[in-house]
Amino acid sequence: MTGHARRLGVVMDDISRINPVKDTTLAMLLEAQARGWELLYMEQRHLSAMDGVPHAVMRPVTVQDDEQSWFTLGPAEDGRLDSVDAILMRKDPPFDMEYIYTTYLLERAEEAGV
Repeated sequence: MTGHARRLGVVMDDISRINPVKDTTLAMLLEAQARGWELLYMEQRHLSAMDGVPHAVMRPVTVQDDEQSWFTLGPAEDGRLDSVDAILMRKDPPFDMEYIYTTYLLERAEEAGV
């Protein structure tokens, strides 16, 4: 890709409630950011479909290796999931119907080229 940063979406639990000392999702985000990826934060409840097209309310996120202040969120915007280059699904259990619904939406995003 030329001309713009690669975009990484991450579906995860509430980022304000993670343990920044041992959370592996934060470690992955720190590394992706260091490699120039633009990071977009989502929670399962932010995912939806409109006319069969997977969407999400996404928030730009920057991360820091700091136990007191490990993230900063930008403004929320609705967007198509195929507007990102890759999506990490980093949701802790439970394995329930919401989780299954999320996997269906992410499959649709994959079919669209994510």
